[in-house]
Amino acid sequence: MSRQVFLYDPPDRFVAGTVGLPGRRTFFLQASAGGRITSVALEKAQVEALAERIDELLDEVVRRSGGKTSVPAVAPPELTDTAPLQSPVEEEFRVGTMALAWDSENERMIVEAQALVELDADSEEEFAAAEERLLRDDENGPPMLRVRLSGSMARAFAKRAMEVVKAGRPPCPLCSLPLDPEGHVCPRQNGYRRSRG
Repeated sequence: MSRQVFLYDPPDRFVAGTVGLPGRRTFFLQASAGGRITSVALEKAQVEALAERIDELLDEVVRRSGGKTSVPAVAPPELTDTAPLQSPVEEEFRVGTMALAWDSENERMIVEAQALVELDADSEEEFAAAEERLLRDDENGPPMLRVRLSGSMARAFAKRAMEVVKAGRPPCPLCSLPLDPEGHVCPRQNGYRRSRG
């Protein structure tokens, strides 16, 4: 069976968002264009890492070009997107690996999110070999979301993604662990329940 690639070149919209209450949120990447919508689930840490890496890569593009690029230094205000994810949010797959690339000829950021795959291996060497085969198999690999973005869209994506990550539960001022609405057992308070407020 050939690999299923959800390609958006370019998308009308590409955002990170969540479904659920803080502390129980599910994170998604969602791309849409021409009436098509693709949503893939991933971990909060993956969203944060993706946003940071996109900004770092764009900063490097600006630095190497000496400022002679269409990539803005910050997200353009007119591309700010605070709308929720488009409904219905139907998970195509859970993201395992992600990759970024910069197409300097067309000045486009390429974001790839590949489905999580369980590998059967009895040893570390077998696991590494299976992983290498999987990464090289373009035709039969796991499903993938591939999005091509302008520098401005990539900056706007990264900005929103970091805001989504930070919009979760507030941190405890003593231990920095997330506070639930009903409080949490704080290790700095020797296990006493600390409430919000």
